[in-house]
Amino acid sequence: MTPSLDCVPTQELTLTAEDYSLLTDLYQLTMAACYTGEGLEQKWASFELFTRRLPKDFGYLIAMGLAQALEYLENLHFSPTQISALKATGIFTNAPENFWTLLESGHFTGDVWAVPEGTAVFANEPLLRVEAPLWQAQLVETYLLNTLNFQTLVATRAARLRDIAGTSATLLEFGTRRAFSPQSSLWAARAALAAGLDSTSNVLAALQLGSQPSGTMAHSLVMAIAAMEGTEDQAFTAFHRYFPGAPLLIDTYDTVAAAQRLSEKVQAGMQLAGVRLDSGDLVTLSKQVRSLLPGVSIFASGDIDEWEIAKLKASGAEIDGYGLGTRLVTGTPVNGVYKIVEIAGIPVMKQSSGKATYPGRKQVFRSFEGNKASKDSLGLVTETHAQPLLQLVMQQGKRIQPPETLAQIRDRTTKSVASLPDTVRQLDRPIPFPVEISPALQQLTEKTRLAETTVTA
Repeated sequence: MTPSLDCVPTQELTLTAEDYSLLTDLYQLTMAACYTGEGLEQKWASFELFTRRLPKDFGYLIAMGLAQALEYLENLHFSPTQISALKATGIFTNAPENFWTLLESGHFTGDVWAVPEGTAVFANEPLLRVEAPLWQAQLVETYLLNTLNFQTLVATRAARLRDIAGTSATLLEFGTRRAFSPQSSLWAARAALAAGLDSTSNVLAALQLGSQPSGTMAHSLVMAIAAMEGTEDQAFTAFHRYFPGAPLLIDTYDTVAAAQRLSEKVQAGMQLAGVRLDSGDLVTLSKQVRSLLPGVSIFASGDIDEWEIAKLKASGAEIDGYGLGTRLVTGTPVNGVYKIVEIAGIPVMKQSSGKATYPGRKQVFRSFEGNKASKDSLGLVTETHAQPLLQLVMQQGKRIQPPETLAQIRDRTTKSVASLPDTVRQLDRPIPFPVEISPALQQLTEKTRLAETTVTA
């Protein structure tokens, strides 16, 4: 029986590790079936994940998402129920019988080379390379792109925000309500913390990551209590009574008037941790609030990004920290791709106009002058140049290194960004970091291009 949209579907659409095998695009499975029918499924293949170009006005990317990618690969398998569901679609009627045998016994048995999370990378540089039997290396494309593309985007935005805001500013991740899904909100919180933000408002993410969730209050609390008990001040008093360490949101009605009344309470002995501004002219308001509450931290929120922080700082805004949501967890995507570069020891390349790839298994070599990165060289794995970035992280389907802590990844992010030239880190029209193509890779590219002309002859 073929499933139909007329059937009543499940409403949960939640994801568990048991679902990993089916969380893929259909063509990954149909290609695996075709490979099996042609006797190619066990041929050793290498695929690399990279981006052809950086998002507009991005001088670098921060690699992130490897931990979830490896967890996915370790848990990949097909259950009898999942195989039955695939058969029921009717799509695989002509697939060879040994395709089902392959799925029944199959799991990931390959090797993975990857750039450590928190490392700055550039266009055409592999974040990750999968070396595995062809059907496995093909099948995992969708999930790997999903987690690395999204977490790399959020991590890059977070690193840029930290770089612009400076080390003394408190940066809070507030993006859960704007993230594209509940799952992505967890990944966004992880990537943001790993790339330099101080905490997240996402309670589940914080607790799962061993962090302390942070937050303030919403306008609804102020309006509800003020309506029922009489004044905005009563709302402040009530919330402060139960959560004395949380900042108060003071712009529901009149920001300056609220700050003036709070100033009187502070002078009378109230211990106020901070206030938050969520609207209005943040430069003017923050200066007015600072004059009234000189010892109180001022937080700002409201669709703030790295460009807005730069403007606020340049205008002399009196802001100690920022709540970062929509523009952190959404925005221009990282358009990472996953392409085959070698099959059974034969280098291959895509030659499509505007989408050509470099053949062969590659390594990224980074050179330094003092503590500053000076250039990268994209070469073959057989070469030796400067510091190689891709490391072996999984062998025969098993991780060979213990998972890193967020603190370790955050430290690497900080050092990696600091090592880049200022011209690469600037927000507007960053100057591309020099990435050279090694002579050996250039020669292989030309040789492969000529060899592949016979394929279309």
